[in-house]
Amino acid sequence: MNALSAGLVPAMVISLSAHAEVKGIGEYGFIIENRVQVATSPEVSWSALVNDVGKWWPGDHSWFGKAENFSIAASAGGCFCEISGENQVQHMQVEVVQPPGLLRMTGGLGPLQSMGLYGALDWKLSGTDTGTEIVLTYKVHGFNPEGFKELAPIVDHVQGLQLGGLKDYLSADGPTK
Repeated sequence: MNALSAGLVPAMVISLSAHAEVKGIGEYGFIIENRVQVATSPEVSWSALVNDVGKWWPGDHSWFGKAENFSIAASAGGCFCEISGENQVQHMQVEVVQPPGLLRMTGGLGPLQSMGLYGALDWKLSGTDTGTEIVLTYKVHGFNPEGFKELAPIVDHVQGLQLGGLKDYLSADGPTK
């Protein structure tokens, strides 16, 4: 079982309140988008996104098995990293920080990194009458000899899990509204 298929089974369960969509698939990449609504303000949602990633990121989507090893240095050039003692992974690099509206990171998450694929991951937070809409968009490009028709929906599901983890954290255990 490879890393992609290992993550496929749990990735098939996504909150029914999340909206997931493969926006496009081409010869050299794909675009996916997931969105959720939360009852917290954009400022509280932003704080949870960047300061509490180790509390909401799914631990089974990590290199070392523990979500608490994750951190986001929310500054240009900062690291979305996972550190467990001497074992370290830079999952992505922070490119744009515009609190509380936009966090952009670049790189390849999970098996995309070892496949040599690269992407821009945008977390967009917008205030609504009832809280915040969070839209997670991942634009991935590179060459995959098998194409992207099967890969894009898998990545979309995993992104849904990650965004769902943030939503669950903000809804149940997370910071006050």
